[in-house]
Amino acid sequence: MRLFFIFMSFIFGALAPTQAGVNLRLKGFVGDPVLAAIVSFSVGTLSLLAYAYFARVSLPEGSAVLKGPWWMWTGGLMGAFFVAAAIIVAPVLGAGTMMCWMVAGQMLASVLLDHYGLIGYAVREATPARMVGALLIVIGAVLVEKF
Repeated sequence: MRLFFIFMSFIFGALAPTQAGVNLRLKGFVGDPVLAAIVSFSVGTLSLLAYAYFARVSLPEGSAVLKGPWWMWTGGLMGAFFVAAAIIVAPVLGAGTMMCWMVAGQMLASVLLDHYGLIGYAVREATPARMVGALLIVIGAVLVEKF
């Protein structure tokens, strides 16, 4: 089962630069990166609603959702920033450089989130080997940027 999740991670990682390129083309038709992001999120929202309907996903009670911590509502804000920022950055840096720096940022944040067990992650110590791995990703981003 772990291999399935690794493969799934690989696939959604491959979709990130593809999504940025598709949304960049969308921006060309709607004229603004934020409007392109709105269209993209609207299509995504409709897709998820259709899935939930056909999969017969039951909705939680409104009060149950409101019991969570305030910061759980920031996921949508982060997603909106991610999509809009990718539309803005992609034509300047290109897919390869954008993705390298994005992965470097993801890796450094991930090591910190794991090390401190923040926002529900299990604690996984930032060992020297993990830190070297994260540093190698940053070095890789620098190399892709320069060459």
